[in-house]
Amino acid sequence: MSSSLSGLGRVVLVFLALQLSLAAAPAKSWRFAFGEAPAAADAVRVTPEELYTAARGYGFEPGSSAKLADKGGGLTSERPFLFSVKVPEGSYRVRVALGGSAAASDTTIKAELRRLMLESVRTAPSEATSRSFNVNVRTPQFGDGAKVRLKERELTTEFVNWDDKLTLEFNGPRPVVNSIEITPLSDAVTVYLLGDSTVCDQPKEPWNSWGQMLPRFFDTGVVIANHAESGESLRSSLGARRLDKVLSTLRQGDYLFLQYGHNDMKEKGEGVGAFTTYQADMRRFVVAARAAGGIPVLVTSMHRKSLDAAGKIQNTLGEYPAAVRALAAAEHVAMIDLHAMSGRLYEALGPAQIGAAFQDGTHHNNYGSYELAQCIVAGVRAAGLRYQRARRRRH
Repeated sequence: MSSSLSGLGRVVLVFLALQLSLAAAPAKSWRFAFGEAPAAADAVRVTPEELYTAARGYGFEPGSSAKLADKGGGLTSERPFLFSVKVPEGSYRVRVALGGSAAASDTTIKAELRRLMLESVRTAPSEATSRSFNVNVRTPQFGDGAKVRLKERELTTEFVNWDDKLTLEFNGPRPVVNSIEITPLSDAVTVYLLGDSTVCDQPKEPWNSWGQMLPRFFDTGVVIANHAESGESLRSSLGARRLDKVLSTLRQGDYLFLQYGHNDMKEKGEGVGAFTTYQADMRRFVVAARAAGGIPVLVTSMHRKSLDAAGKIQNTLGEYPAAVRALAAAEHVAMIDLHAMSGRLYEALGPAQIGAAFQDGTHHNNYGSYELAQCIVAGVRAAGLRYQRARRRRH
């Protein structure tokens, strides 16, 4: 037999070599420069007139009014402006260069559906700075042809959370952005959120949730993936396959924060209740997260706007917070008692000021959700939750 390779053998070797080269190839990064600001040599320079198109794969969203900050500088605007980049589903580190213009700048950045990333980054005249943050991008598809059953509003006013773009909103008194670099993440721990409208990314001002504010309080070792949705209970989230979607990308050492109760307590039927169906369904989430290598964290639902005339909080959630506490103890699951913390917060505000935190009797505005996000952070510290940047990928 000849020692030379057959045609089929050469094809196999070429295929294997191609696979190895693809595996070793660095993940694609995107770099953009704005206005006349200095930038990396390989950055794509974008003018304010370049609107997003699928063919181009990047650009400003319609309605943006960015303009040149000054000669030699980046872009600014008197109104928020949005810039999008087409990217695959996944998590990304975003590095932005800000300021550097002749006048002072004050920039706040939100991502996707109004998730707060950077808050009021200020620079003096001619001073430039750079900041980094992490953003999770998702689509409804997962597994072998499966997909999340999205609600109508998720296909319209909330679709920015499910499209194939990473969208950044530049806001603040005088935002100035010079450049953006987007790089796929490989070393961050993901904190997944599942819950209801008090957790989800609310689409319109002034409505807001603690899940939207949470990214602002974490460094680049963590990325927040908010899969909560308005109107959801444990059962409806299971039916919509939201848990399945989370599990499809969850890796060993990732966290799954669960906060349900506001809608679960409205469910009716024989045997339905806090210590029966609700607790059993929540246990299913806990077991599934652990089986996938994740770390479940239970969060009790915050109080509604329910102070009495004397300024004392009134429980409107029945036995549901107690059921979460009991499950956490029985299953040895970390817990953040937002129910208790929110009660102390609202009592501190008092009857005259509690309305400043709410949009209605249940939901919050920017101020209220910001305060609740800080409660979550305090709960993370109290529970001793930690993360490591380097982890093995789940097999």
